[in-house]
Formats: sequence, C-alpha cells, structure tokens
Amino acid sequence: MSDVIKLLPDSVANQIAAGEVIQRPASVIKELVENSIDAGATSVTIVLKDAGRTLIQVIDNGSGMSDTDARLAFERHATSKISKADDLFTLHTMGFRGEALASIAAIAQVDLRTMLKGESIGTRIIINGSKVESQTPEACVQGCNLMVKNLFFNVPARRKFLKKDSVEMSNIMREFERLALVNLGVELTLISNDVTLHSLHRASLKQRIVDLFGKTLDKQLIPIDTDTSIVRLSGLIGLPENARKRNPLQYFMVNGRNMRHPYFHKAVMQCYEQLIPADAQPNYFINLQVDPETIDVNIHPTKNEIKFENEQAIWQILTAAIRESLGRYNAAPSIDFDVEDAPDIPVFNPNGTAEHDVELDEAYNPFATPTIPPATGTSQHGSFSSRSTTGSRQSAFNRAGATESFQDWGKLYDEFLKKRDDGLSAITESKLSELDIEVEPTATAVLQLKNSYILTPSREGLMIIDQHRAHVRILYDTYLQQAREHTFVSQTTMFPDLVELSGAQNAVLADISPSLEELGFSISPLGDNTWSINGIPSILKDANPRDTLLSMIESVTETGEELATSLHERLALSMARSSAIRRGHPLTSDEMDRIISDLFRLPTPALTPDGKTVFTILPLNDIAKLLESV
Repeated sequence: MSDVIKLLPDSVANQIAAGEVIQRPASVIKELVENSIDAGATSVTIVLKDAGRTLIQVIDNGSGMSDTDARLAFERHATSKISKADDLFTLHTMGFRGEALASIAAIAQVDLRTMLKGESIGTRIIINGSKVESQTPEACVQGCNLMVKNLFFNVPARRKFLKKDSVEMSNIMREFERLALVNLGVELTLISNDVTLHSLHRASLKQRIVDLFGKTLDKQLIPIDTDTSIVRLSGLIGLPENARKRNPLQYFMVNGRNMRHPYFHKAVMQCYEQLIPADAQPNYFINLQVDPETIDVNIHPTKNEIKFENEQAIWQILTAAIRESLGRYNAAPSIDFDVEDAPDIPVFNPNGTAEHDVELDEAYNPFATPTIPPATGTSQHGSFSSRSTTGSRQSAFNRAGATESFQDWGKLYDEFLKKRDDGLSAITESKLSELDIEVEPTATAVLQLKNSYILTPSREGLMIIDQHRAHVRILYDTYLQQAREHTFVSQTTMFPDLVELSGAQNAVLADISPSLEELGFSISPLGDNTWSINGIPSILKDANPRDTLLSMIESVTETGEELATSLHERLALSMARSSAIRRGHPLTSDEMDRIISDLFRLPTPALTPDGKTVFTILPLNDIAKLLESV
C-alpha cells in the first residue's frame, strides 16, 4: 500500500491559513496597519475602492524593508518580531505569527513598494496568488506602500459570501476605530472611493474618542485611573444617564492591543447595575497595562482573545476603580442646596421673628384624636341624634358606591371574557395541532408576573407568555404586511430628532435610506455623520424614532443581504422590537386580553421572527410533583 500522507503545497497551506486570519477586507486592514505600527510608523494612510474588494492600499512612513526582507516577508512564519519561543511571553508588538502577509498574498494580487531609511532606492515586488511575478528596483519614499487588489479573486466561494459594500464598509470603520483608539500617537487617515472619511491627528484618548464618535461624548465620559502591582487601569467610562440601549461604545485594551473579554465586561456591568435600566448599557474605554508575562495572546489567529493569569484579582481592581470613579464624580443623583433653584426650606425659630420662620404651636399634638364639633342645638340627646344620622347617611353612601363599583367591575369582567373567547375561538384546530397545545377557551383568570409575564390557565396546565416577545410577534406581522403593500404613511414630527452616528453606522444608513423612505421615514443628512429625522411611519405611534433607526442599522449590519424583501423583513422586525411593550411594564387585564387574543390569531404564535420562544406550558403533572415534594 502506497503512502497517503503528503505535505501540502505552500499555496494551499497559505489559503488554509488565510481562512483563519483573513475573513473580510477589515481583516486585511487590521493586519497591515498593525505591521506599520510595529515598523515604527507615525503616519498611516488607508485608501479603499469598493469597500476593499477592488483595492486596499496602506501607506506608512515606518522603517521600510530591504529587497531581501521584502521577498522573505511573504513566506509563511517569516517574522522580525520574535526569534525564540520565550519571546511569546514578552511580546511588545502587535504581530508575531508571520502568517498575515503570506495569507494575504495567497488570496489577492499584491504590489509592494518599500525603501529602508537612509537608502537612495527601494524595491518593488508583485505577487499574484502566492506566486512572485517580479521584483525590481524602484524609486520611492521611506516606508511601505502596499496595495492589495481583487481580494479573494482566486477563491470565488469566499468572495461570493462577502456582504454588500455598505456592510463591509461598516466592518472596516469599526476596525479602524479600534486601531485608532490604541494608537493615539499615530496620525491615521481613511479614504474610501476618493472621499476622506477620517483624518486623525495625534491626540489624547478623550480627544480621539470625540474625533471618532462625535462631540456629544465630550461631557458624557469620566476618567478612571488606578495603579497597582498587578495592573494599571486607565481610560474613560460613561455617566449612567448616558447609557445606551443601542450600539454602546465598549472597548477593552491591554498593552496597546484591542481585546474582547466577557468576564471583565460583566465586572463593568455589575458596577452600573443599580444606576441604569436593565435594557441599557454604559459606554467605556478601558486600558489595562500588565506584565506581558502574565497574559497569553497566542490563543487565536486574530489575537483578540487574551487569557490573564490574575483574572480574578483584576476583576476586583476593575470593579473598585469604576465604583470609586462613579462616586467621585457624583454619578448617583443628589440634591444640590447651593444653587439658585434649590428648594426654599423654612427654618424653625421659636420666636417667629424672621419672614420665613416657623412659629411653634405649643397646643399642637400630632397623636391626638381629632374631635368632631357638636351640632347646633342645646339638647345633648338631639346632638347625638344628629351625629348618628350623619354617620348613617355616610354609611349608606359608601354602600351605594361599593355596589356601583361592583356592578361596573362585573361589566368589565364580562367584556374581558367575551373578548378572550372571541380571540381563542379564532384559533384554528390546525394551528393548535402544529403547536401540540390546547388552550382552554373558558379560562377565567389572567395575571401578570413581575410586570413581564402573562399567566393564564390552559387544559394542559399553566401557560406563561413573555409579554415583550408576544407583542413583537404581533407587531412584526402587522408591519411586514404593510411594508409589502406599501401602505405606510409618514407622519411629520413637530421637532426634528437629530441622530449622531459613528462612521460605520453612517455608511449603512446612507445605503438603506431609500428603503426607509418607502417605509414612511423622512430623514436627511446634515453632515459630520449627523442625520435629521423629520418624519416617521404613523403606525409607530409612541416609539422612540432614534432607537428605532439605530435598531434598523444594527439589524442590517448583522445580515447585510441584498434582497429588498429581506430588508423589509429586517426593518419590520426592528420596528416591532422598538415599539413593543417592554418587560417591567404593567398591563391592565384588558391589555393582557388583547395580547392573548391577537397572538393566537397569528399563523405562528409560538416563536418570534428570530426564533425565540414566545410562551411555554407548565404541565399539571409538574405542578402536582412540585407540590408533593414540599
């Protein structure tokens, strides 16, 4: 039997590595800019065409490369960052694997011009799908000028699954923002299709945040600064009143490197637990400086996941630092008695001489039983009769009021049962057979638990309905039908609502604005990533226009499909989520009845449009077992 194990060709191995390292155009930008930073660049320019599909060009003023290094840099595991295994535990550079350039060259056409500092001539190398086509001397400036053309040109399946340009551009903008936040001493410029989107100069962290995300953040952030033997914490956190329900700005950085860390995120959220609503999240930009030997960044090719040796200790330090900062800057609401609008509280003075002083009434007894003044007349017996008559009339009045209230409640309860029966009778047997659930049409009770769940009996047990998800399911079907029939009517707002977006959000909104106009939104750009909401679909009623718009942008960014029908579905879902009643909102019996009736008239009441369970049944047998075990 012949041998079956073979070494893969370099071109194939590089394409496999590219699948992990290079996922989209944003990944290319991340790797190339980090290489520029490692080379000591103080100015980096990124030029894009068609959201990186056609061209990604990164120009820097770093140290540059010799002709030999330029050729060797595109080989797998060739790097200047480390030389031995121990270097992995003392990393001071962004890159170290030596896979990025080889992976990029395997799935694109690369053109590199570079020259070392102090040299008079540089070199130019052209690579096409891992194959070096030419290398010639070239007159150029110090640093590197690297062009990546036609990304995934030789991997059509990967190119096919790239999202539309607006979504890919949104991902690029987010990656650019992360790079800008950790490289404050580097001038960064981003140009897309000959339009300059960002031109950032060297700045402090707060100024860079303002340059990236808007001037409104200037007064919304407070600093944190703690230095211990384990970690040095610095950065900015948002005030509780500025917490966001959509797209919070949340960034962790360690030793100048971006990272994702759910454990530390939970620590931050715990500090805000009693200060912000349950559905809101704070902004934060937190930088951790630790000994490189106490972290491991070599657990994922993208180097975004990092393990910490002193994770629990850092949790406690992080929690203490945030709480101290929130307390120092009076994040909790308080009364300021030193301002002009402070309440005028009178001061007690026994003599009562001042204008606003309060004079003491020595005869006042707060625990004394109030006396009823006697009725007119001289006879004690007549006075008693008068009081008795008054009390009798009052009692009769109370009994009459109670009877009237009881009769009104009876009418309301009858209407409740009638509407409920009408809604349940509208459910076809086929719908119930698909769900394998039998709803009791003669149920006589409906309750709300924790202002979040609707409880109602069924033949199988106790039905528990998530009121928010149920309302989302109801509104989604309504909005989707109107979107397909183009029956949305725009309602002009009395005062335009201004929305300041990030660069990534602005790119998406500019692309979907025509579809939003069809749905009844009236929006207009004001420049500097700011939009004015002049009108909203009349069906949204009391929904927050800003939250609805941000929800739609977020939904489109997650999927990025081209089809208009799918866009209508996403927009209908976004509007439903924004308009639906929230958990924690108290409902009347009539409102709960309406939700139950409308829900079970739908073809698919059991699941939300994104597949989440709307209701569940607690079987009678399980209830009996719970009671037996007590």
